[in-house]
Amino acid sequence: MNRAHPLAASALATALSMHAAAADGGSAPSASVPALPTSAALPPPPPSVPPPATSGSAAPKQRVDATCTEFVPAGKSRPKVVETVAARGTAGHALALELTIEHGKGERVYPNGFKADWESDALALFEKSQFFVPHPEGAAKPTKTTAVDGTTATTKVTLYFVPLPKKSGRHTLTLPPVPIAISRAGGAQVTLCTAPHTVVVEDPTANDPKPLPRGNPAPLRQLEVWEAAKQATLVALIALAMGALTAWLLAWWRRRPKKAVPAPPPRPPWEVALEELFDTRNAGLIDQERFDEHYDRVCNTMRKYFGDRYGFDFEGISDAGALESTTGEILSVLRRVVPPILVLDQIETFLKDADLVKFARLTPSAEDCQRALEQAERIVRTTVPETPQRSPGAARAQEAT
Repeated sequence: MNRAHPLAASALATALSMHAAAADGGSAPSASVPALPTSAALPPPPPSVPPPATSGSAAPKQRVDATCTEFVPAGKSRPKVVETVAARGTAGHALALELTIEHGKGERVYPNGFKADWESDALALFEKSQFFVPHPEGAAKPTKTTAVDGTTATTKVTLYFVPLPKKSGRHTLTLPPVPIAISRAGGAQVTLCTAPHTVVVEDPTANDPKPLPRGNPAPLRQLEVWEAAKQATLVALIALAMGALTAWLLAWWRRRPKKAVPAPPPRPPWEVALEELFDTRNAGLIDQERFDEHYDRVCNTMRKYFGDRYGFDFEGISDAGALESTTGEILSVLRRVVPPILVLDQIETFLKDADLVKFARLTPSAEDCQRALEQAERIVRTTVPETPQRSPGAARAQEAT
């Protein structure tokens, strides 16, 4: 084969090193200049002509092919390589090249970190042999296993190449030497070249003199996705969930504890007293000569008024308040009112006259009934505060409610 492409062969060695590095977990190749691994620097490619040996050292061992340049450092023996490849292959199908390499324990085959130039002249020269290198990330990616036994290690590498003859029919093709890179523990780089292999390549239909098209496979059951029904079902489920949530919220809102409506404030005692006195005046009891009943209604109205106006119900003077209190008890409370009641004398006279009717069995006349009613109305109007406000008893009653 032509031996005039040492630089191209070096580029192909880098390309195939990257192809095999995929078996070791390396990154996919890219069209860039070759990069070196971080652990050790790759020595410069050896020249096509070995440099003269210096005194006291042996020259490195080299073998230059069109697609591969073998390099073994001076004083180092070439690792033992056993190569296996099938004698026959099929056009368009991967052909496996199996390598078994015996090397030192600290050496590594196909170190990571190389990036190949897939447009290189060496790769184009390799493909002129009608063998092509598949992409390392494809289905025909290389594999590698390493077993260590004492101080030696054995690495088994399988590389795949695709024969693609330019013409149909049977062809005898030669797989060119390919580089095998080994990184030594000290950082030195060893490049081995495989031997050329002759392979008989057949067409995929070469065994059948009259190949016929294959029949179509059995039809498969097709499932149609009804997007409209799917969307309608999804919307219905969401609406159902939202409706259930809304119903639950409404039921909870109706069952929630409601704040009691506050009772209306009690009416001022003077309004109630004047209203009762007005009803008594228009009840016609005097005209019917029901004097005792008329007098009792006026007296009860006034006693209730004194209790509500000045808080008799909370003075503890009687269980029933002013209605069941004696005249002395009522007057005792009224005398302690601050500011003093201006018509206290009139109240005392009214209460004592009522005691005569109630306890002395004195029958009042029509004039007595009319005078008692007018006197009660005058006392109520006189004791109305200038700024109307509720009595202490009314305020406490509202708070208790």
